[in-house]
Amino acid sequence: MKVLFLEIDTESAWSVASLGPAFLAATLRAHGHAAAFLRVGLAMGVAEIAAAVQREQPGLIGISATTRQWLRTRALLAELRLQCRVPVILGGLHPTFAPADVLRHPGIDYVCLGEGEAALLELVQALEAGGGERAARAGRIGNIWAAGGLRPAIRPPIEPIDGIPFAARDLLDERWGVVHVSTQRGCPFPCTYCAARMYDQLYAEQGGGAYGRRRSHGNVLEELRQIRQGGPLNYVTFLDDTFTIHHPWVREFCLVYGREFGVPFSLHARVETVSERLLGELAAAGCRHIVYGVESGSERVRREIMQRSASNQRFRDVFRWTRQAGILATANYILGIPGETVAEMEATMALHEELQPADFGVFVFYPYPGTALFHLCRERGWLPEDYLEQPAVHRRSILRLPGVTPEEIDGMYARWTALRAAGMARRLPAATALQTAEMDALAAAHAASG
Repeated sequence: MKVLFLEIDTESAWSVASLGPAFLAATLRAHGHAAAFLRVGLAMGVAEIAAAVQREQPGLIGISATTRQWLRTRALLAELRLQCRVPVILGGLHPTFAPADVLRHPGIDYVCLGEGEAALLELVQALEAGGGERAARAGRIGNIWAAGGLRPAIRPPIEPIDGIPFAARDLLDERWGVVHVSTQRGCPFPCTYCAARMYDQLYAEQGGGAYGRRRSHGNVLEELRQIRQGGPLNYVTFLDDTFTIHHPWVREFCLVYGREFGVPFSLHARVETVSERLLGELAAAGCRHIVYGVESGSERVRREIMQRSASNQRFRDVFRWTRQAGILATANYILGIPGETVAEMEATMALHEELQPADFGVFVFYPYPGTALFHLCRERGWLPEDYLEQPAVHRRSILRLPGVTPEEIDGMYARWTALRAAGMARRLPAATALQTAEMDALAAAHAASG
Protein backbone atom coordinates (compact mmCIF):
# COMPACT_ATOMS: atom_id res chain seq x y z
CA MET A 1 0.00 0.00 0.00
CA LYS A 2 1.08 3.57 -0.64
CA VAL A 3 0.55 6.33 1.92
CA LEU A 4 0.62 9.92 0.66
CA PHE A 5 1.69 12.38 3.36
CA LEU A 6 0.51 15.98 3.07
CA GLU A 7 2.31 18.92 4.70
CA ILE A 8 -0.20 21.75 5.13
CA ASP A 9 1.37 25.21 5.01
CA THR A 10 -0.47 27.89 6.98
CA GLU A 11 1.33 31.16 7.75
CA SER A 12 4.49 30.70 5.68
CA ALA A 13 5.94 28.55 2.95
CA TRP A 14 9.47 28.30 4.38
CA SER A 15 8.68 26.31 7.53
CA VAL A 16 10.37 22.95 8.07
CA ALA A 17 8.31 19.92 7.08
CA SER A 18 7.14 17.83 10.02
CA LEU A 19 9.57 15.13 11.12
CA GLY A 20 6.73 12.78 12.08
CA PRO A 21 5.73 11.70 8.55
CA ALA A 22 9.40 11.14 7.67
CA PHE A 23 9.71 8.59 10.50
CA LEU A 24 6.39 7.01 9.54
CA ALA A 25 7.40 6.74 5.89
CA ALA A 26 10.69 5.08 6.81
CA THR A 27 8.89 2.47 8.93
CA LEU A 28 6.37 1.75 6.18
CA ARG A 29 9.10 1.36 3.57
CA ALA A 30 11.06 -0.96 5.84
CA HIS A 31 8.03 -3.29 5.74
CA GLY A 32 7.51 -3.19 1.98
CA HIS A 33 4.99 -0.36 1.71
CA ALA A 34 5.38 2.87 -0.26
CA ALA A 35 5.27 6.50 0.86
CA ALA A 36 5.05 9.77 -1.05
CA PHE A 37 5.01 13.43 -0.01
CA LEU A 38 3.10 16.53 -1.13
CA ARG A 39 3.63 20.01 0.27
CA VAL A 40 0.34 21.90 0.18
CA GLY A 41 1.45 25.48 -0.37
CA LEU A 42 -0.56 28.53 0.61
CA ALA A 43 -1.82 29.08 -2.93
CA MET A 44 -2.65 25.42 -3.54
CA GLY A 45 -6.34 24.61 -3.84
CA VAL A 46 -8.37 21.42 -3.58
CA ALA A 47 -8.42 20.75 -7.33
CA GLU A 48 -4.62 20.70 -7.41
CA ILE A 49 -4.48 18.45 -4.34
CA ALA A 50 -7.05 16.09 -5.85
CA ALA A 51 -5.03 15.89 -9.08
CA ALA A 52 -1.90 15.00 -7.09
CA VAL A 53 -3.80 12.30 -5.21
CA GLN A 54 -5.02 10.90 -8.51
CA ARG A 55 -1.45 10.75 -9.83
CA GLU A 56 -0.10 9.02 -6.72
CA GLN A 57 -3.01 6.58 -6.32
CA PRO A 58 -2.49 6.14 -2.56
CA GLY A 59 -4.45 3.77 -0.37
CA LEU A 60 -4.29 6.24 2.54
CA ILE A 61 -3.58 9.94 3.07
CA GLY A 62 -1.66 10.90 6.22
CA ILE A 63 -1.26 14.34 7.82
CA SER A 64 0.61 15.49 10.92
CA ALA A 65 -1.23 18.54 12.25
CA THR A 66 -0.59 21.15 14.89
CA THR A 67 -3.35 23.40 16.21
CA ARG A 68 -2.05 26.22 13.98
CA GLN A 69 -2.56 23.98 10.92
CA TRP A 70 -5.95 22.66 11.97
CA LEU A 71 -8.40 25.15 10.42
CA ARG A 72 -6.91 25.01 6.93
CA THR A 73 -6.40 21.26 7.17
CA ARG A 74 -10.01 20.50 8.04
CA ALA A 75 -11.37 22.86 5.37
CA LEU A 76 -9.21 21.29 2.66
CA LEU A 77 -10.08 17.74 3.72
CA ALA A 78 -13.83 18.43 3.71
CA GLU A 79 -13.57 19.68 0.12
CA LEU A 80 -11.18 16.91 -0.89
CA ARG A 81 -13.64 14.25 0.28
CA LEU A 82 -16.12 15.52 -2.31
CA GLN A 83 -13.61 14.72 -5.07
CA CYS A 84 -11.95 11.51 -3.87
CA ARG A 85 -12.72 8.75 -1.39
CA VAL A 86 -9.19 7.92 -0.23
CA PRO A 87 -9.27 7.41 3.57
CA VAL A 88 -7.49 10.02 5.67
CA ILE A 89 -5.64 9.75 8.99
CA LEU A 90 -4.44 12.67 11.11
CA GLY A 91 -1.73 12.47 13.76
CA GLY A 92 0.44 14.88 15.68
CA LEU A 93 -0.23 17.27 18.54
CA HIS A 94 -3.71 18.55 17.71
CA PRO A 95 -5.39 15.23 16.81
CA THR A 96 -3.78 13.59 19.84
CA PHE A 97 -5.22 16.11 22.30
CA ALA A 98 -8.47 17.05 20.54
CA PRO A 99 -9.33 13.73 18.86
CA ALA A 100 -13.11 13.76 19.35
CA ASP A 101 -13.43 17.19 17.73
CA VAL A 102 -11.15 16.20 14.84
CA LEU A 103 -13.11 13.02 14.11
CA ARG A 104 -16.46 14.80 13.90
CA HIS A 105 -15.36 16.73 10.80
CA PRO A 106 -15.99 15.38 7.27
CA GLY A 107 -13.13 13.93 5.30
CA ILE A 108 -11.29 12.50 8.32
CA ASP A 109 -11.50 8.76 8.97
CA TYR A 110 -8.88 8.10 11.66
CA VAL A 111 -6.71 9.86 14.20
CA CYS A 112 -3.50 8.52 15.70
CA LEU A 113 -3.04 9.18 19.41
CA GLY A 114 0.62 9.63 20.35
CA GLU A 115 3.44 7.69 18.72
CA GLY A 116 2.60 6.55 15.23
CA GLU A 117 5.14 4.20 13.66
CA ALA A 118 3.83 0.83 14.92
CA ALA A 119 0.22 2.03 14.95
CA LEU A 120 0.19 3.25 11.34
CA LEU A 121 1.98 0.12 10.14
CA GLU A 122 -0.67 -2.08 11.79
CA LEU A 123 -3.48 0.01 10.28
CA VAL A 124 -1.94 -0.14 6.80
CA GLN A 125 -1.47 -3.90 7.05
CA ALA A 126 -5.08 -4.31 8.20
CA LEU A 127 -6.43 -2.04 5.43
CA GLU A 128 -4.45 -3.97 2.85
CA ALA A 129 -5.86 -7.25 4.19
CA GLY A 130 -9.40 -5.85 4.00
CA GLY A 131 -10.35 -5.61 7.66
CA GLY A 132 -8.67 -2.43 8.74
CA GLU A 133 -11.71 -0.19 9.09
CA ARG A 134 -13.60 -2.80 11.09
CA ALA A 135 -10.65 -3.43 13.42
CA ALA A 136 -10.07 0.29 13.97
CA ARG A 137 -13.74 1.01 14.68
CA ALA A 138 -13.70 -1.75 17.29
CA GLY A 139 -10.67 -0.11 18.96
CA ARG A 140 -8.48 -3.13 18.29
CA ILE A 141 -5.55 -1.20 16.78
CA GLY A 142 -3.64 0.53 19.56
CA ASN A 143 -3.43 4.36 19.17
CA ILE A 144 -5.79 4.36 16.14
CA TRP A 145 -9.24 5.88 16.71
CA ALA A 146 -11.72 5.55 13.83
CA ALA A 147 -14.58 7.96 13.23
CA GLY A 148 -17.67 6.55 14.95
CA GLY A 149 -15.62 3.86 16.67
CA LEU A 150 -14.29 3.06 20.13
CA ARG A 151 -11.34 4.86 21.64
CA PRO A 152 -8.30 2.55 21.52
CA ALA A 153 -5.76 1.76 24.21
CA ILE A 154 -2.38 3.50 24.10
CA ARG A 155 0.31 1.07 23.03
CA PRO A 156 3.68 1.15 24.84
CA PRO A 157 6.37 3.45 23.41
CA ILE A 158 8.66 1.81 20.88
CA GLU A 159 11.68 0.21 22.55
CA PRO A 160 14.49 0.42 21.87
CA ILE A 161 14.16 3.81 20.26
CA ASP A 162 17.28 3.04 18.20
CA GLY A 163 15.15 0.46 16.39
CA ILE A 164 13.08 3.15 14.66
CA PRO A 165 14.33 3.56 11.06
CA PHE A 166 16.04 6.83 10.23
CA ALA A 167 13.74 9.55 8.92
CA ALA A 168 12.99 9.43 5.19
CA ARG A 169 14.87 12.54 4.07
CA ASP A 170 12.95 12.90 0.80
CA LEU A 171 9.87 13.88 2.85
CA LEU A 172 11.65 16.71 4.67
CA ASP A 173 12.18 19.09 1.76
CA GLU A 174 15.75 19.77 2.94
CA ARG A 175 18.07 21.62 0.63
CA TRP A 176 21.74 22.45 0.36
CA GLY A 177 22.83 20.18 3.16
CA VAL A 178 20.92 21.87 5.99
CA VAL A 179 19.33 18.95 7.84
CA HIS A 180 17.01 18.53 10.82
CA VAL A 181 17.58 15.76 13.35
CA SER A 182 15.80 14.58 16.49
CA THR A 183 17.78 12.69 19.15
CA GLN A 184 14.99 12.11 21.69
CA ARG A 185 11.27 11.87 22.36
CA GLY A 186 9.49 13.29 25.35
CA CYS A 187 10.18 16.17 27.72
CA PRO A 188 10.57 15.88 31.51
CA PHE A 189 9.68 19.49 32.35
CA PRO A 190 6.20 20.44 33.67
CA CYS A 191 5.62 23.63 31.64
CA THR A 192 1.91 24.42 31.74
CA TYR A 193 1.76 26.03 28.27
CA CYS A 194 3.59 23.39 26.21
CA ALA A 195 1.88 20.56 24.36
CA ALA A 196 5.08 18.52 24.05
CA ARG A 197 4.97 17.75 27.77
CA MET A 198 1.48 16.30 27.39
CA TYR A 199 2.76 13.23 25.54
CA ASP A 200 4.52 12.12 28.72
CA GLN A 201 1.34 12.72 30.71
CA LEU A 202 -0.84 10.89 28.17
CA TYR A 203 1.33 7.78 28.35
CA ALA A 204 1.61 7.93 32.14
CA GLU A 205 -2.16 8.26 32.63
CA GLN A 206 -3.00 5.43 30.25
CA GLY A 207 -0.34 3.02 31.48
CA GLY A 208 1.59 3.09 28.26
CA GLY A 209 5.00 3.37 29.93
CA ALA A 210 7.57 6.15 30.06
CA TYR A 211 7.47 8.17 26.85
CA GLY A 212 10.82 9.94 27.31
CA ARG A 213 13.67 8.16 25.53
CA ARG A 214 16.96 9.18 23.90
CA ARG A 215 18.86 7.62 21.05
CA SER A 216 22.39 6.34 21.50
CA HIS A 217 25.34 8.35 20.23
CA GLY A 218 26.13 5.62 17.72
CA ASN A 219 22.62 5.69 16.32
CA VAL A 220 22.63 9.49 15.87
CA LEU A 221 26.09 9.46 14.26
CA GLU A 222 25.11 6.66 11.89
CA GLU A 223 22.13 8.69 10.69
CA LEU A 224 24.42 11.66 10.04
CA ARG A 225 26.85 9.39 8.15
CA GLN A 226 24.05 8.17 5.91
CA ILE A 227 22.91 11.74 5.29
CA ARG A 228 26.47 12.70 4.35
CA GLN A 229 26.77 9.72 2.03
CA GLY A 230 23.61 10.82 0.21
CA GLY A 231 24.66 14.44 -0.31
CA PRO A 232 26.23 17.48 1.34
CA LEU A 233 26.03 17.90 5.12
CA ASN A 234 26.65 21.55 5.92
CA TYR A 235 24.51 22.47 8.91
CA VAL A 236 22.53 20.44 11.46
CA THR A 237 19.51 21.73 13.38
CA PHE A 238 18.67 19.53 16.35
CA LEU A 239 14.92 19.81 16.90
CA ASP A 240 14.75 18.31 20.40
CA ASP A 241 12.68 20.43 22.80
CA THR A 242 15.68 20.53 25.15
CA PHE A 243 18.89 19.11 23.71
CA THR A 244 20.92 19.73 26.89
CA ILE A 245 18.86 17.64 29.34
CA HIS A 246 21.46 15.01 30.38
CA HIS A 247 24.98 16.40 30.64
CA PRO A 248 26.88 13.06 30.42
CA TRP A 249 25.05 12.29 27.14
CA VAL A 250 25.69 15.81 25.80
CA ARG A 251 29.40 15.80 26.77
CA GLU A 252 29.99 12.45 25.09
CA PHE A 253 28.11 13.69 22.04
CA CYS A 254 30.33 16.77 21.85
CA LEU A 255 33.44 14.57 21.81
CA VAL A 256 32.31 12.05 19.21
CA TYR A 257 30.49 14.55 16.98
CA GLY A 258 33.35 17.02 17.12
CA ARG A 259 35.89 14.37 16.14
CA GLU A 260 33.96 12.95 13.21
CA PHE A 261 31.87 15.83 11.89
CA GLY A 262 32.47 19.26 13.41
CA VAL A 263 29.71 20.55 11.12
CA PRO A 264 28.05 23.70 12.56
CA PHE A 265 24.84 22.98 14.41
CA SER A 266 22.06 24.65 16.39
CA LEU A 267 19.84 23.44 19.21
CA HIS A 268 17.16 24.35 21.75
CA ALA A 269 18.04 24.58 25.44
CA ARG A 270 16.76 25.77 28.81
CA VAL A 271 18.94 27.98 30.96
CA GLU A 272 18.62 25.48 33.84
CA THR A 273 20.23 22.79 31.68
CA VAL A 274 23.45 24.53 30.62
CA SER A 275 26.60 25.63 32.41
CA GLU A 276 29.51 27.79 31.40
CA ARG A 277 31.62 24.66 30.97
CA LEU A 278 29.01 22.84 28.87
CA LEU A 279 28.58 25.82 26.56
CA GLY A 280 32.32 25.79 25.92
CA GLU A 281 32.18 22.11 25.06
CA LEU A 282 29.24 22.64 22.72
CA ALA A 283 31.06 25.50 20.97
CA ALA A 284 34.17 23.35 20.53
CA ALA A 285 32.03 20.63 18.90
CA GLY A 286 30.56 23.10 16.39
CA CYS A 287 27.51 24.63 18.09
CA ARG A 288 26.86 28.05 16.56
CA HIS A 289 23.33 28.87 17.68
CA ILE A 290 21.08 28.14 20.69
CA VAL A 291 17.40 29.01 21.07
CA TYR A 292 16.32 29.68 24.66
CA GLY A 293 12.73 29.93 25.82
CA VAL A 294 12.66 33.00 28.08
CA GLU A 295 8.87 33.39 27.80
CA SER A 296 8.39 36.17 30.41
CA GLY A 297 10.49 38.77 32.16
CA SER A 298 8.43 38.25 35.32
CA GLU A 299 9.77 35.64 37.72
CA ARG A 300 6.27 35.42 39.23
CA VAL A 301 4.67 34.59 35.89
CA ARG A 302 7.27 31.95 35.09
CA ARG A 303 7.20 30.38 38.55
CA GLU A 304 3.50 30.53 39.49
CA ILE A 305 1.80 30.28 36.09
CA MET A 306 4.23 28.52 33.76
CA GLN A 307 6.01 26.27 36.31
CA ARG A 308 9.45 27.49 35.31
CA SER A 309 11.67 28.28 38.27
CA ALA A 310 14.76 29.91 36.73
CA SER A 311 15.55 33.40 38.01
CA ASN A 312 16.16 36.45 35.84
CA GLN A 313 19.76 36.41 37.04
CA ARG A 314 20.14 32.90 35.66
CA PHE A 315 18.99 34.15 32.27
CA ARG A 316 21.46 37.04 32.41
CA ASP A 317 24.32 34.67 33.28
CA VAL A 318 23.51 32.09 30.62
CA PHE A 319 23.09 34.61 27.80
CA ARG A 320 26.44 36.15 28.80
CA TRP A 321 28.15 32.74 28.92
CA THR A 322 26.65 31.88 25.52
CA ARG A 323 28.07 35.04 23.92
CA GLN A 324 31.46 34.45 25.56
CA ALA A 325 31.51 30.93 24.11
CA GLY A 326 31.03 32.38 20.63
CA ILE A 327 27.51 30.96 20.27
CA LEU A 328 24.67 33.12 18.96
CA ALA A 329 21.53 33.12 21.12
CA THR A 330 17.89 33.54 20.16
CA ALA A 331 15.36 34.39 22.88
CA ASN A 332 11.70 33.44 22.57
CA TYR A 333 9.00 35.38 24.43
CA ILE A 334 5.26 34.95 25.05
CA LEU A 335 2.77 37.80 25.53
CA GLY A 336 -0.74 37.66 26.99
CA ILE A 337 -0.11 34.75 29.36
CA PRO A 338 -3.18 34.07 31.55
CA GLY A 339 -2.70 35.97 34.81
CA GLU A 340 -0.01 38.28 33.42
CA THR A 341 -0.31 42.04 33.89
CA VAL A 342 0.65 44.86 31.53
CA ALA A 343 3.52 45.72 33.88
CA GLU A 344 4.80 42.14 33.59
CA MET A 345 4.69 42.35 29.80
CA GLU A 346 6.79 45.50 30.13
CA ALA A 347 9.18 43.51 32.33
CA THR A 348 9.66 41.04 29.46
CA MET A 349 10.83 43.82 27.18
CA ALA A 350 13.11 45.17 29.93
CA LEU A 351 14.72 41.75 30.43
CA HIS A 352 15.19 41.46 26.67
CA GLU A 353 17.20 44.68 26.73
CA GLU A 354 19.48 43.17 29.37
CA LEU A 355 19.93 39.79 27.66
CA GLN A 356 21.02 41.26 24.31
CA PRO A 357 20.19 38.18 22.22
CA ALA A 358 21.33 38.00 18.62
CA ASP A 359 17.74 37.45 17.58
CA PHE A 360 14.32 36.95 19.15
CA GLY A 361 10.88 35.52 18.53
CA VAL A 362 7.72 36.87 20.17
CA PHE A 363 4.38 35.07 20.23
CA VAL A 364 0.98 35.83 21.69
CA PHE A 365 -0.15 33.06 24.03
CA TYR A 366 -2.50 30.44 22.59
CA PRO A 367 -4.08 27.75 24.81
CA TYR A 368 -3.17 24.47 23.12
CA PRO A 369 -5.64 21.63 23.81
CA GLY A 370 -4.45 19.24 26.47
CA THR A 371 -2.16 21.67 28.30
CA ALA A 372 -2.68 22.78 31.90
CA LEU A 373 -3.22 26.41 30.86
CA PHE A 374 -5.82 25.31 28.29
CA HIS A 375 -7.82 23.63 31.05
CA LEU A 376 -7.38 26.68 33.31
CA CYS A 377 -8.63 29.07 30.61
CA ARG A 378 -11.65 26.88 29.88
CA GLU A 379 -12.55 26.40 33.56
CA ARG A 380 -12.40 30.15 34.28
CA GLY A 381 -14.38 31.19 31.23
CA TRP A 382 -11.49 32.92 29.51
CA LEU A 383 -11.67 30.67 26.44
CA PRO A 384 -14.39 31.43 23.87
CA GLU A 385 -16.79 28.59 23.10
CA ASP A 386 -15.85 28.80 19.41
CA TYR A 387 -12.08 28.75 20.06
CA LEU A 388 -11.54 25.96 17.52
CA GLU A 389 -13.23 28.11 14.86
CA GLN A 390 -10.70 30.92 15.33
CA PRO A 391 -7.27 30.86 13.66
CA ALA A 392 -4.46 29.87 16.02
CA VAL A 393 -2.06 32.59 14.92
CA HIS A 394 0.85 33.96 16.93
CA ARG A 395 -0.17 37.63 16.58
CA ARG A 396 -3.56 37.90 18.32
CA SER A 397 -5.03 36.66 21.59
CA ILE A 398 -8.33 34.79 21.46
CA LEU A 399 -8.78 34.91 25.27
CA ARG A 400 -11.00 37.11 27.42
CA LEU A 401 -8.51 37.77 30.20
CA PRO A 402 -9.15 39.73 33.41
CA GLY A 403 -6.90 42.74 33.84
CA VAL A 404 -5.41 42.76 30.32
CA THR A 405 -7.36 43.71 27.21
CA PRO A 406 -6.78 42.37 23.68
CA GLU A 407 -5.92 45.94 22.66
CA GLU A 408 -3.16 46.11 25.27
CA ILE A 409 -1.71 42.81 24.04
CA ASP A 410 -1.95 44.08 20.44
CA GLY A 411 -0.11 47.26 21.44
CA MET A 412 2.68 45.35 23.11
CA TYR A 413 3.03 43.02 20.12
CA ALA A 414 3.24 46.08 17.85
CA ARG A 415 6.12 47.41 19.94
CA TRP A 416 8.02 44.14 19.51
CA THR A 417 7.31 44.26 15.78
CA ALA A 418 8.68 47.79 15.61
CA LEU A 419 11.79 46.69 17.50
CA ARG A 420 12.41 44.02 14.89
CA ALA A 421 11.73 46.41 12.04
CA ALA A 422 14.28 48.80 13.46
CA GLY A 423 16.91 46.08 13.19
CA MET A 424 17.01 45.57 16.95
CA ALA A 425 18.73 48.94 17.26
CA ARG A 426 22.32 48.54 18.48
CA ARG A 427 22.21 44.74 18.18
CA LEU A 428 21.80 44.73 14.41
CA PRO A 429 25.38 43.45 13.86
CA ALA A 430 24.65 40.43 16.09
CA ALA A 431 21.43 39.69 14.23
CA THR A 432 23.29 39.90 10.96
CA ALA A 433 25.91 37.53 12.34
CA LEU A 434 23.20 34.99 13.13
CA GLN A 435 21.92 35.11 9.58
CA THR A 436 25.47 34.90 8.24
CA ALA A 437 26.36 31.84 10.35
CA GLU A 438 23.50 29.85 8.90
CA MET A 439 23.62 31.32 5.40
CA ASP A 440 27.33 30.53 5.03
CA ALA A 441 26.46 26.85 5.18
CA LEU A 442 23.70 27.34 2.61
CA ALA A 443 25.95 29.33 0.28
CA ALA A 444 28.74 26.74 0.46
CA ALA A 445 26.37 23.92 -0.36
CA HIS A 446 24.71 25.88 -3.15
CA ALA A 447 28.10 26.66 -4.71
CA ALA A 448 29.09 23.00 -4.48
CA SER A 449 25.90 21.92 -6.21
CA GLY A 450 26.32 24.48 -9.00
